[in-house]
Order: sequence, then structure tokens, then C-alpha cells
Amino acid sequence: MADNEEHDEEPRIRDKRKIDPQTGEARSGEARPDAREPQADDGSSADVESADDLVEAEGPDVELSDDDMALLAEAERDLVAEYRERAARAEAELKNFRTRVERDRAANREAVIAEVIRTLVPAIDDLDRAEAHGDLTEGSPLAIVASKLRGGFEKYGLRRVGEKGEAFDPNFHEALVQLPTPGATSQTIADVIEPGYALGDRLIRAAKVAVSVPE
Repeated sequence: MADNEEHDEEPRIRDKRKIDPQTGEARSGEARPDAREPQADDGSSADVESADDLVEAEGPDVELSDDDMALLAEAERDLVAEYRERAARAEAELKNFRTRVERDRAANREAVIAEVIRTLVPAIDDLDRAEAHGDLTEGSPLAIVASKLRGGFEKYGLRRVGEKGEAFDPNFHEALVQLPTPGATSQTIADVIEPGYALGDRLIRAAKVAVSVPE
């Protein structure tokens, strides 16, 4: 093969003169080459090119063995399973993200409402005092305003905490006075000094109470 490549690189010169320059006689037949021409053998470039062309032509039609087909099918199944797992993970992350967004939005909404109500709690206290003094007579303008305010607060879930006789809960009640009481077995609210308010589970203001305690 190497000899053939070297021969291909050498120039080929053909003597086409009809008169032989050495003998002066006329030549008959085809002109003889003065240069050496490469001789084709069993491993000639033509044969190699033909073989390469044959392999290249037959390449796409090569049949895979059963083992190769099994490996290819297994790799395809693994790839499909991997992409399905990625899609499921992405869908779960998106769902969790939406849940967090909705939860944060609801928490922010409750925080804003709680802050607004907290600023209006003193007005509710004034209405309670007016009602205790008999100033909120039925049908009076002040009674109508108080009814609308309380109805609006209840719409948002505002509730009063701290009622007489309830069990004392430090999460919602602030004990200003402790009253040792005969026969008391637990701490209970004996009197409400100032009512408290809660919006759902969010405490707006703790109730100030007097607590009965065992002697």
C-alpha cells in the first residue's frame, strides 16, 4: 500500500514522438512510456477504494444483534423515565410555589386587616363605655354607628376574648390581679377589666382580667 502511494506521487511521462531519437527509425504502435508506471497488485488503491465504497454503502444497512437492540431499548426506557421524573419534579415545585404564594398573600392580607383593626380598637372601647352608661339608646345615631362598626369587624372575623368564668389562657389573657378564692381548683377569669380581641388565631389585643386562683 505504501509503495502504491509513492508511485502515485511520481509524475508520469509518455514519449509520443514517432521517430526514435536514439535509432532514428520510425516507431510503430503506441508510444512507450519512459517513466516507470506503478503496477497494480492485490492491495491496489483501486481495490481499497472499492472496498471503502462498499463498506460505506453497506454501513446504514448493518443489522444490530439482539443484545445491542436490548441495550438500546433499555437506554431509551431509562431516558424516558428520567424525563418523566424531571417533569413530575418540576410540576411539584410549581405547585409548592403557588401554595407558598397563596399562603403568603393570605398572611399579608390578615396582617393588614389586623393592623387597621388594632388602630380602631380604642374606638370600640369608647363605644362599649358609652353603652355601659346608657348612651347607646336604640335608634340613636351613635347606636347605629356602633352597630355598623361592630358588623364590619365581625365580617372580617374579629371576635372578643376574655369573658367572665373562662379558664385563664396566658396566650389571650393578661392577669392584672390574682384573687385567692376558696374552693377554686384552677385559674379562671373573675372579672374583665378590659376586653381583648382576636382576628382568627391572630391576637389583636390581650384581655386584661382579674384571675381567681386556689388559696
